[in-house]
Amino acid sequence: VQLQASGGGLVQAGGSLRLSCAASGRTLSRYALGWFRQAPGKERECVATPTYYAESVKGRFTISRDNAENTVYLQMNSLKPEDTALYYCAARLGYGRDSWSLSSVSSWGQGTLVTVSS
Repeated sequence: VQLQASGGGLVQAGGSLRLSCAASGRTLSRYALGWFRQAPGKERECVATPTYYAESVKGRFTISRDNAENTVYLQMNSLKPEDTALYYCAARLGYGRDSWSLSSVSSWGQGTLVTVSS
């Protein structure tokens, strides 16, 4: 599976952004798609999957998937400076029920930078 993320940028606190990730591959239907992020000096963390949201983004971020377009989205509202990070889309075989571990991810997209100013 190949992943291409886009949509990052600079936004003021309280604003919104929508990230997109275009997926391709012959067996794409077997994969769940999700989002991770990595802030400077921190470990990469799972943000949203079809069955999970990190506590820090619940109620503000929404993941969705358009199967016709083979695209997964991350709608981010009420952004905070602490949301500043490189955001990565990820593909995994099987959905899982909780946060995805890094080792469970089969493919990564390139990061897209989200910067939230205060």
